[in-house]
Amino acid sequence: MTEAELMTLLGVRSEGEHIEFKEAKRRFDFEELVNYCVALANEGGGRIVLGVTDKLPRKVVGTAAFDVPERTVAGIHERLDFKVLWQEIQHSDGRVLVFEVPSRPVGHPVHYDDRYWMRAGENLVPMTPDQLKRIIDEGQPEFIDQLARSGCTEEQVVALLDVQGYFDLRDRPLPSTRLEVLDTLASKGFVRRKDGLYDMTNLGALLLAKRLTDFETVARKGVRLIVYDGVSKRKVRDGKDITGLKGYAVGFEGLVHYIHEQLPASEEIASALRTTTYAYPLNAIREIIGNAIVHQDLTERGTGVTVEIYDDRIEVTNPGLPILSPDRFIDESQSRNERFAAALRQLGICEERGYGMDEVVTQIELHQLPPYRCRLGAHHTTVILSRYKALKDLSPEERVNAVYQHGVLRFVNNQITNNESIRERFKIDKKNSATASRLLSEAVNAGKIRASDPDAANKLMRYIPYWA
Repeated sequence: MTEAELMTLLGVRSEGEHIEFKEAKRRFDFEELVNYCVALANEGGGRIVLGVTDKLPRKVVGTAAFDVPERTVAGIHERLDFKVLWQEIQHSDGRVLVFEVPSRPVGHPVHYDDRYWMRAGENLVPMTPDQLKRIIDEGQPEFIDQLARSGCTEEQVVALLDVQGYFDLRDRPLPSTRLEVLDTLASKGFVRRKDGLYDMTNLGALLLAKRLTDFETVARKGVRLIVYDGVSKRKVRDGKDITGLKGYAVGFEGLVHYIHEQLPASEEIASALRTTTYAYPLNAIREIIGNAIVHQDLTERGTGVTVEIYDDRIEVTNPGLPILSPDRFIDESQSRNERFAAALRQLGICEERGYGMDEVVTQIELHQLPPYRCRLGAHHTTVILSRYKALKDLSPEERVNAVYQHGVLRFVNNQITNNESIRERFKIDKKNSATASRLLSEAVNAGKIRASDPDAANKLMRYIPYWA
């Protein structure tokens, strides 16, 4: 690793990205180092960097720990039976020591003294039984390839799966024979022919089921909608706690439009015509729900995507934590379910290359809504879209995130972020350009954006995301 590569690492916003920083100016406990090696190996491998502050903005402080690294990695190998590499970088501000930890073998969690460690924020914590089971199950077929029902006749397959809906989504006519229909489904991995009968996969059930409850393996994965009275969970409105029955592909459009109809709305009558204006744009709702379906952790049992509508916001929650940092939802795309995502893209349920969140931010700005928020729980990811607020009513965090999301959207579209673009984003009059300047300064101070050329004149100042 070169000094330049080290400086790039210092800018990583989250230590969750397979890296752990420790100051360790004088020493670092060897047993703790071993435990961090266990945690990083269980997370897929990564680096432990000693001699660097762990809070942004990070800086090199130097470390005197482990003055004979060869002996240190030999001790780790003795305890864990895998090889850790090390590297020393003589930075101008002090010595930096980097340990590179390999990933655990597929299907085999790593432990030390019978403790299976993982990282949780600033701490090391034991892995839960569910997390251990997920690793152990890695050697088995993917969830989508496992069987939802087996030994079905042609008639049963057609009765259970919405084959007409599938061909409608593909904009193709329904084949003239049942055998042609089943051959097409088999070619897509939805069914498998075996001994003159058919097995249906979880993929086929998830996408095409007429009723998900007909399949025990996916019965709890229907999208659940709850509409509340007020801004808390205290009261459900008119019994509107409903779970969708159809497979994701054949039921998606109906689901999205039904959810949109439950959103807060206002009506205007002009020239004898009644028009309804909803609090949230349909395209944004569609993309957020589509993303939740695509990026959910399908191995989580007894839970699925949940949409909760409050008077002041809509929350869409999916099982599983994101692979990417939430800061990179707009400009990058990576799914834990690549083949599942590919099948949904082919059927028009989600977009390629992360365009979905681009569209969400575009719609947010077009309708002058607050920025979307992302909340990470222990096992779930929630994306929150809030109702309109005037600029003066936005919290400091909302102002900063709105500027950041604006900057990312402009960056990925090869456009500049400056005072003028911020005025347009918030509909600020040109004579109040100082307000836009303050918004930019807040985001810079929060470490969300930075000047592309710090030496440029104020009128020519342009901004990019902190990671750009």
